Amino acid sequence: MASSELDYRTSTELIALLAARKVSAVELFERSVVRIEARDKAINAVVVRDFERARDAAKAADAALARGERRPLLGVPITVKESYNVAGLPTTWGFPAGKDFRPKEDALPIRRLKAAGAVILGKTNVPLSLADWQSYNDIYGTTNNPWDTGRTPGGSSGGSAASLAAGYVSLEVGSDIGGSLRVPAHYCGVFAHKPSLGLAPSRGQTPPNVPALPFDNDLAVIGPMARSAGDLLLGLDVIAGPDEEVNAVAYRLALPPARHESLEGFRVLVIDTHPLVPTARSVRDALWRLAERLEKAGAKVAKASPLLPDLKESGRVYVTLLWSRVAAFWPTELYGRLYDAAKALPADDNSPAAWRTRGAVLSHRDWIAADNVRIRMRQQWRALFREFDVVLCPPMPTPAFPHDHNPDQRERQIEIDGKLHAYLDQIFWPGVATVIGLPASAMPIGLSDAGLPIGVQIIGPYLEDRTPLRFAELIEREFGGFVPPPAFKN
Repeated sequence: MASSELDYRTSTELIALLAARKVSAVELFERSVVRIEARDKAINAVVVRDFERARDAAKAADAALARGERRPLLGVPITVKESYNVAGLPTTWGFPAGKDFRPKEDALPIRRLKAAGAVILGKTNVPLSLADWQSYNDIYGTTNNPWDTGRTPGGSSGGSAASLAAGYVSLEVGSDIGGSLRVPAHYCGVFAHKPSLGLAPSRGQTPPNVPALPFDNDLAVIGPMARSAGDLLLGLDVIAGPDEEVNAVAYRLALPPARHESLEGFRVLVIDTHPLVPTARSVRDALWRLAERLEKAGAKVAKASPLLPDLKESGRVYVTLLWSRVAAFWPTELYGRLYDAAKALPADDNSPAAWRTRGAVLSHRDWIAADNVRIRMRQQWRALFREFDVVLCPPMPTPAFPHDHNPDQRERQIEIDGKLHAYLDQIFWPGVATVIGLPASAMPIGLSDAGLPIGVQIIGPYLEDRTPLRFAELIEREFGGFVPPPAFKN
């Protein structure tokens, strides 16, 4: 087999080739390394390289395969997001002060990937503190989108998505609290899955010099990224399951099967507008082209439902809880300034900027009040998912945007159909699923007139992750999925 034939194979295909002894793990490793070394100067995705140990792991995988061993990812080369601890490699989260930190132990998800036989080539770039829809920092520089190097690949799992789109690897693992899996997938034309909250433990995805302790994460999840829906499920099955340090008796969570096995059975709600941020016509048009195809394939498609929770109220609660969570670790001096700013806000200021400011200094009493609203929303979503199987919506308002490294994100703006809007307000589309911890798969569904990928967000019922994943797999099978960026096809 010519090595170039391996570049855009899925993990599932590579596993079959390895099992049939049509290719070796060392050959897969070598092809990935050649491609990274030849192509990554243009996009700067794989910023930490561990090729020597990866070669040893590939040799060990070949020996295991020769003995007849079969593990879910045995011999498959992957990269992982820089934010995960990998023993001996830097974990910085983009913080210059952390550039010399080398953890001694692997993060739990990394241990599970290695146990499954994955060959980890290195780590992919992130924004500072994982807090942007771009992926740049003072340690590693800027990661570019393989479809247009003048644009962002997304963030915070931007290096992950770029590595997949460029054909370096077939599987990645990222994380998501503000769209950090789904946004890069949308921008780079690949697949990602934000699991149900709590499904996959993240112990060891921690900032430099922070103890890798097990803890419950509100809003935040880890999840797989790939170039096919089937590979998302493969990756999820490897990393999902309770943290053994939290649960005295280790067990595997048995997720229910997908609700349907063909598009014909699915009941689909499509929403293309959000009350808090406009959505570009190119994104809405791609969504409705998909909806028309789904109807022709026999799916039952609705354009509205009174069961859908109030998206403005949902956005308010999401931003409030999100800023409360992230600001808990900000310096005392900054907290003091925000506290004074929140006190100075007019009582009737109900803008997203005010929600963020108040959220950053939220009292525990007010957090409980916001959480109670969220609990009621969960009941509304449960009722909705008795009538529908999946909800389709945009992952973000636009395709990938040009790099904008203004250090104050409050001053940045995003252009949507010729008009400028607040950069931070883009967060409301990812927040639809995140606020109550619903599973959401992202996949490519077309290209804009400018030739940029456009994706869809497929939201499913809580702990029914297999339903949106299966739906994505059916769309991919019927209408197509990933296509390589033109500059990286060969």
